[in-house]
Amino acid sequence: MPESDLDLLVSAARVAGDIAMRHFRSDPEIWEKDDNAGPVTEADLAVDRMLREHLCAARPDYGWLSEETEDDGARLYSDTLFIVDPIDGTRAFIEGSKDWGHSLAVVRNRRVTAAAVYMPVRDEMFAAFRGGGATRNGLAIKVSTQSSIESADVLATRPNLAPEHWKDGTPPDFKRSFRSSLAYRLCLVANGRFDAMLTLRPSWEWDIAAGSLIIEEAGGWATDRSGNALRFNNPVPKVDGVVAGGALHPRLMDRLARRLPGADYPR
Repeated sequence: MPESDLDLLVSAARVAGDIAMRHFRSDPEIWEKDDNAGPVTEADLAVDRMLREHLCAARPDYGWLSEETEDDGARLYSDTLFIVDPIDGTRAFIEGSKDWGHSLAVVRNRRVTAAAVYMPVRDEMFAAFRGGGATRNGLAIKVSTQSSIESADVLATRPNLAPEHWKDGTPPDFKRSFRSSLAYRLCLVANGRFDAMLTLRPSWEWDIAAGSLIIEEAGGWATDRSGNALRFNNPVPKVDGVVAGGALHPRLMDRLARRLPGADYPR
């Protein structure tokens, strides 16, 4: 079943790419979400509609969670569901850059079992099913073996290096890089192009579900900021930050400070 679910996700992701590319760099209509939740475009909504219709028709017994669909809580009564971000990196999409994509996952009993992340402008398809390894455009990928923090290249936003997040108030001395899409950051780590990624604020499940499995199937770890295994389909669909990588992951966990209760951490 995970293999057939993956085939379904990959084909749907490619259709999503076709839809999004028709709006890309074509002055799409844009709205601001309530509560300063960021922008949404007509492309996000068109992709969301297609994915829900296509995926739920193929698996009518699966629940549904998407960034662009109002969450009515029905998914909490489903053992299996789709978790989807129709366009991860909407600001990059609006700006006309390449670093946006489609993040699609199947979650069964709170663990991701199949995942696809497609970056249409780059024509990169990252995919995995549990126990089957991870691929980029059909070729197997593996995480970095870099274990030295001082020699590492880590995907993170600058606020994540604030002293309060690190033991003894001193952030690690690694090279910091950035990409707009959280899903793509995870995939780049899975592909060994970067050594780790981290985001220390509560993270929406649709941003990270697919990428977390791709990391794991590429031989790495993806945990919350305290080192706990990621579990999905939570009542509030967030996890407590993400730290992901290969050999560097335990080194970063050793250096991170405990999360302060009630603190709001940067993405």
